[in-house]
Amino acid sequence: MRRLILFDIDGTLVSGGPAKTAFVTAMTETYGTAGDPASISFAGKTDPQIARELLSRAGLAHAAIDEGMPELWERYLGHLEPALGSQPVRVLPGVRALLDGLAEVDGIALGLVTGNIAGGAKLKLGSAGLWSHFGIGGYGSDHEERDELPAIALGRARAHWGPSLGPEHAIVVGDTPRDVACGRAGRMRTLAVATGQFSTQDLQAAGADHVLADFSSTEQVVALLTDGPRA
Repeated sequence: MRRLILFDIDGTLVSGGPAKTAFVTAMTETYGTAGDPASISFAGKTDPQIARELLSRAGLAHAAIDEGMPELWERYLGHLEPALGSQPVRVLPGVRALLDGLAEVDGIALGLVTGNIAGGAKLKLGSAGLWSHFGIGGYGSDHEERDELPAIALGRARAHWGPSLGPEHAIVVGDTPRDVACGRAGRMRTLAVATGQFSTQDLQAAGADHVLADFSSTEQVVALLTDGPRA
């Protein structure tokens, strides 16, 4: 294996869709409040982190938040799945061509590092016809801290493709400074794309190894993602 490429989802592969509405509805049903969703940025955070931040600000104790989490995620997925039929996510420009191009390169494995819980990731990408591209992942349901997810994904990649895979073989692709930070925390290279809420300047300042405006140049992006492990 020459390279493990770990993609973020929202703002990187897809945008839009009903997830935020489903999330807020599920929180209100589970806890009696969703806090004030407009008061915080969701970008780059895990689903559990977002829920805890909103509910803590609304005055709920951490123990009460933890107790309701299983019900919250069950309700969230229950609202998300049917809503995707009428409010589908939008695959961002260049993504399908990029994933098809990467599939033609030997020695490349694709996975996910995303703040979405695993069930939400599967529903979103499945609705867009992208889920089958990704063999493994590290998800918000694995750990509330985004920085822990690259190591979790790498562990699953080793189990799936072989124990010789190391952080030096991996690159994290995302659209927020938090994506860059989690890749650096996992000792992995990073490629940031300004297709979400952050500019190329923001992403350069975050320390990304490569920054692109978008995925429009398939050959360029494939070349950046598939070069060999760093020394």
